[in-house]
Amino acid sequence: MEAAVQAPPASDYVQPFQIEGHGVRGRLIRIDQVASEIIAKHAYPEPVAHLLTEMMALAAILAATLKYEGVFTLQAKGNGAVKVLVADVTSAGNVRGYAQFDEKAVVAIPAASANLMRLTGGGYLAFTVDQGEHAERYQGIVELEGTSLVECIHHYFRQSEQLQAAFKLAVEHHPGGWRAGAIMLQRLPMQGTSQGGWTPDGSTPHDWHGRNEDSFDAGTEEAEDAWRRAVVLMASTQDRELLGPETGMHDLLYRLFHEDGVRVFSGHDLKAQCRCSRGRVENVLKSLAADELQDLAIDGALVVTCEFCNSEYRFALGDVTPGA
Repeated sequence: MEAAVQAPPASDYVQPFQIEGHGVRGRLIRIDQVASEIIAKHAYPEPVAHLLTEMMALAAILAATLKYEGVFTLQAKGNGAVKVLVADVTSAGNVRGYAQFDEKAVVAIPAASANLMRLTGGGYLAFTVDQGEHAERYQGIVELEGTSLVECIHHYFRQSEQLQAAFKLAVEHHPGGWRAGAIMLQRLPMQGTSQGGWTPDGSTPHDWHGRNEDSFDAGTEEAEDAWRRAVVLMASTQDRELLGPETGMHDLLYRLFHEDGVRVFSGHDLKAQCRCSRGRVENVLKSLAADELQDLAIDGALVVTCEFCNSEYRFALGDVTPGA
């Protein structure tokens, strides 16, 4: 029986789903206000803003596949015009991001060829999960290669023996700012393996197709065919559908996968939220030696600007006690 499902917001949301009987699950995400707010705080050239929006969307969709309490960070370090790209997502769905680049070098690259390799000149992409000082820190690294960050992430998962995954991403600069949409498919592990983390966190699924999930052995030829079919269907998604807002998230998933049965789970919101604060900045300054503070001071004042949100914090030199 088809269940009534409350439609998610048009954007800034993560929608988990599962293709019934196929051993495939996935995430669909859209960011609009999130990306626009973050990009608006900086005077980024268009190619850099596009790349950072792509980075934030990928960080959000990857973070949504993990069970963690802390921060997931996606960071690229390049050797060319774009030196650093960072996007991180907390387990509560708070997103932030920033870029470091050589503006003259970026402007010198023709817009038609401003792809990942031309902008970064190569380098590496790091995936990090930080759950605090009392938990193990996980990091994976892959070379920056290809024309887009999606290609790099595909390469990372192709190298992985733990997980098969496929992605599609669209980014758009519109009159109100920036938006992105992304869909990710994951192939479930074979029965009897120890791989975990595949059950949505305490969510209650809604079945659109009236089918119950059957026992599925991911190691069969049927499973291989099902995976290929899901990837082909995902690839048929048009950029306009991914970006929204005309096509609802549930409507898109139903169009793609309704013949096989698609089940959606409760998702969560995403929002632009930096973690900087005056207290945190003051604690960092207090950790410096007195001579270091003197070197940083300008006309008796310490001024610190957050790279993520561009907020400025000012302190009188005499108000900061080293080692306090």
